[in-house]
Amino acid sequence: MANFRLLSIALAGLFLGLTAPIQAQEYPTKAIRLIVPFPPGGSNDVVARMVAQQLSENLGQPVVVDNRAGAGGTIGTETASQSAPDGYTLLAISLAHAVNPWLYKTRYDSLKSFDPIAIFATGPNVLVVHPDLPVNSVQDLLKLAKERPGKLLYATAGVGSFQHLGAELFKLMAKINTVHVPYKGGGPAMVDLMGGHVQYQLGSLIQTTPHIRSGKLKALATGGSKRNPILPDVPTVSEAGVPGYEANNWWGIAAPAGTPPAIIEKLNSAVAASLNAERLRKAFAAEGAEVLQMTPAEFSRFVADETAKWGKVVKEADIKLN
Repeated sequence: MANFRLLSIALAGLFLGLTAPIQAQEYPTKAIRLIVPFPPGGSNDVVARMVAQQLSENLGQPVVVDNRAGAGGTIGTETASQSAPDGYTLLAISLAHAVNPWLYKTRYDSLKSFDPIAIFATGPNVLVVHPDLPVNSVQDLLKLAKERPGKLLYATAGVGSFQHLGAELFKLMAKINTVHVPYKGGGPAMVDLMGGHVQYQLGSLIQTTPHIRSGKLKALATGGSKRNPILPDVPTVSEAGVPGYEANNWWGIAAPAGTPPAIIEKLNSAVAASLNAERLRKAFAAEGAEVLQMTPAEFSRFVADETAKWGKVVKEADIKLN
């Protein structure tokens, strides 16, 4: 009888050890929900939809974008953290994921509650103004801001967003006094900027490029360390008047903590295949973003490093929720 029990335990352990690889081989067998914790129209949404379409083809199942906006991205992120760790609910993350722990009291841990899967790309911000604003360069904007302290308004996707952090860094380094107007996402902020209700924005290049091309916005400078190929005639902020300025966003995907490693690896491989697709690479390049690839372990370290880095910026700029 004792030997029978030992044999049963051994067989049970063997069965459990085999089920995870089998599940990973079969995964996915149904649609996957990709939560974007921001409204439609912002850079997070644009990137997520670009990748989701290619992922659907590579995985053989629909990858459906689910916008769950609010509270700087924490509402959708909390929803994802409470989802089953089975690979069928994923979360689109960006620089905001690294910043939010320093601004919000959340019911999740941005590092411990998630298993990072893969990074998609990185891209700089771009300083844009409404075409009616009488400026044609960074120096013109700085001069106008100093002539009208506390009068010029800049739009962002919300307190603590990439747009906000980039703009606050710009203000600190340029020593200007302009007024922050936060919106509930990059899309609404862009609408009001194009409508002339605010004067400028340091938005994601990937979100802003179409409006620059259409003439609805005027680009003064990009925030990378070098000129961006998509706007080769537009100087960097650093060379245009604020030496040393640099701000880049990034985008990736994560799963609720505890998702089987085999599924994480399968998703990482699917993302890599998607990013290698010529169509997607061209789409990112056309928007001024640079495709990156990392293993899950590398991306985990990257997210941890970004969290520490931007925590210092939040403290030094004294960024707080109202």
